[in-house]
Amino acid sequence: MARRLLRASAAPAPCGAIDWETPVLDEVWFCRPERLSLFGTPLWEEMDQQQRIELSRHEMASFMSAGIWTELCLIQLLAKYMASSRNFSDSRGHYALTEVADETRHCVMFGRAIRAIGCDTYAPSPVVQKLFALAGTLYSELSIFALALVIEEVNDRLQREIVRDERVQPLVREVCRLHVTEEARHVSFARTELLDTAARTSRPRLLLQRELTAVSAFVALAQRIHPDVYSAAGLDAVRARREARSNPHYRETLRWSGERLIGFLTQAGMIGPLQRHWWRRAGLLP
Repeated sequence: MARRLLRASAAPAPCGAIDWETPVLDEVWFCRPERLSLFGTPLWEEMDQQQRIELSRHEMASFMSAGIWTELCLIQLLAKYMASSRNFSDSRGHYALTEVADETRHCVMFGRAIRAIGCDTYAPSPVVQKLFALAGTLYSELSIFALALVIEEVNDRLQREIVRDERVQPLVREVCRLHVTEEARHVSFARTELLDTAARTSRPRLLLQRELTAVSAFVALAQRIHPDVYSAAGLDAVRARREARSNPHYRETLRWSGERLIGFLTQAGMIGPLQRHWWRRAGLLP
């Protein structure tokens, strides 16, 4: 698997392949409106078309900002995996390092895209950043590759929809197209490594890594919609956050985005009865 992925990665598509001069079009969505956090709410019905499009601009900027932060976290985890395994001379180690290079370019690509659509980045809170730093000392190969799938598979499904939707800004669609091409290889690698590692993990260690993965997934996925996007879009932030939290349309989007991930992690033994509470809070289970 690793050798095949290395061959497929021989000529990566750099973010320089994107035409960054592509204009941002008026009256064109920045993501699919049906996937926005306020779609179908009473507040949504009160918003005019320009307000809805502006919300899509800021939610996309938040989505990409969360992508940068989570991929930076993944880079650190992959570096830890390499340092602990000392797997420097075989194909598995070489592909892990290739993925680090891919993720670095993705961070640059998302950063340039955020600037191109006219937004600032939305950073996670200092508390969240400190929590990751503390939890990082506890992650093993098992949780590293499980979290890689959390970071990649949920976003991948949303981006594949965007690529096919001609209502969305051409620049955003091109960024998503390049991203999903490389993420497909990352998902294959993480799934293979996770299954291999799970087969060699003792039950007590598996239980600990299950819990750590579930809590970390909840924290990571909560960063996708930054609370400041609503005020940035000119909305009543308190009301918007309240309606978004209880919005059945958005809850269904979260469950849909995580269907394949949850199925695979359950099959791999990474979700047990005690962890379902955290996966529900993350929105990936009903």
